[in-house]
Amino acid sequence: MIEDSKILGNALKGALEIKGHEVVWVNDGRLAFQTVKKNKPDIILLDLMLPHISGFEICKAVKSDGVLYKTPIVIMSTLTGEEDRERAVSAGANHFIAKPYDLKQTLAEIEKYIPKKGV
Repeated sequence: MIEDSKILGNALKGALEIKGHEVVWVNDGRLAFQTVKKNKPDIILLDLMLPHISGFEICKAVKSDGVLYKTPIVIMSTLTGEEDRERAVSAGANHFIAKPYDLKQTLAEIEKYIPKKGV
């Protein structure tokens, strides 16, 4: 998860961990891509407005990477204009969730992209 808001990050991280998911959280765009490369997550939850490097740039970098390009990216942002949504999809995002978001509905959307374990 790449989210600079401590409040939203803690809430989402806690909710995902309660559901049994392992969450690696970074709050800075500079650390995001190298963290993703190292951890190879099942999904990337990505804010667009981050310190130092935007979520748009991170999304493009992930989708350009020969190993990570298939990783689903769910954008979670207050940038909700049509231009922003189109830019996110053009960068490679699989889904867009507008902030503020309903936690229960957001978890349901996120879990659509997470592989089921033990099935």
